[in-house]
Amino acid sequence: MCGIVGLFLKKDELRPRLGDLLTDMLITMTDRGPDSAGIAIYGDTVEGLTKVTIQSDTPEVDFDGLDTALSDALDVPVALKAISTHAVLTLPEGKEAAAIAALEGKGLRIMGSGQSMEIFKEVGLPKDVAERFALRDMGGSHGIGHTRMATESAVTTLGAHPFSTADDQCLVHNGSLSNHNQMRRKLAKKGVMTRTENDTEVGAAYISSRIADGASLGEALEGTLEDLDGFFTFVTGTKDGFGVVRDPVACKPAVMAETEDYVAFASEYRAFADLPGIEAAKVWEPEPATVYFWER
Repeated sequence: MCGIVGLFLKKDELRPRLGDLLTDMLITMTDRGPDSAGIAIYGDTVEGLTKVTIQSDTPEVDFDGLDTALSDALDVPVALKAISTHAVLTLPEGKEAAAIAALEGKGLRIMGSGQSMEIFKEVGLPKDVAERFALRDMGGSHGIGHTRMATESAVTTLGAHPFSTADDQCLVHNGSLSNHNQMRRKLAKKGVMTRTENDTEVGAAYISSRIADGASLGEALEGTLEDLDGFFTFVTGTKDGFGVVRDPVACKPAVMAETEDYVAFASEYRAFADLPGIEAAKVWEPEPATVYFWER
């Protein structure tokens, strides 16, 4: 099962509504996967700064004084914004690798990093996850979300989507990969490591590895059709946009809508019901083995 949503805004006037619109879309997909949910928001950037989103089961302990400790350890200013079990740390660009190593050394879970991307995900119903992180209040240019029905790994925070394996890149997935362990070993030999046993993280790592090797987003998505076996719908986010690809059989449901104001993706059309201007949108089912992507 699982439910995917995505929204790419073409017009800046809608940016303050991104979180609100995505939340409605995600909640509509609840019955496709009620065990956990997550969302990636691509918001404003500040020149010279980057963000790291982290998670803790005991945030009241782990986040207390963390910004000061990290600032002292890295000898740079660090700001911390706590949101329920997650926190977004902002620090100078180029220091994220050292920060992530220090945070993992403290037992904190890394959700993602980048200039514009923030990831929030937890176990629970989409409406509860959205409420605990105040997702409706978040603005940005685009975002993707996922509500999960676990099939191949445990119901945990780290098992929830989106998965991120590179700065400002993340992936949500509906389906199952049959060769993910083989691909995991290939990626590890290249120094691309994954943190979980989830097959979706392997898909995210594959795409980010291809992009790191010089491929465009479209080329990286095309590569999944040759190198990843199984049935899948991938929706991936980058700093500049988002892309969609379905396997050649395309057995997982998917629908897209486009207007002058936005491009939207969902596992089912009903997720579009409350989008502004949806009655005039071009609506279609993405073709099998075909890459679609939009970038700024």
